[in-house]
Amino acid sequence: MVKFSLFCIMKSISNFFVFFIRFYGDGLRNMSSWGRKVWMIIIIKLFIIFAILRIFFFQDFLGKKYNNDLQKSEYVRNQLLNSSKNND
Repeated sequence: MVKFSLFCIMKSISNFFVFFIRFYGDGLRNMSSWGRKVWMIIIIKLFIIFAILRIFFFQDFLGKKYNNDLQKSEYVRNQLLNSSKNND
């Protein structure tokens, strides 16, 4: 019975994704040329924000400074605790 309910859940999730893809695909197909241009501008802006700016402004600070996850987590913990003490 557990396998059957898991199968039903997985099937409903896959049905949701199929519905989602068809719904938005149909909407994009029937969109005017003005709407397509606006969506292209939005997609280009998101690409610039998340891909290009990340390379230049969001360097891997912890990866360069510390070797393992324990050291990284201790540094973050200390920074959070010290910042909360300074705000009091």
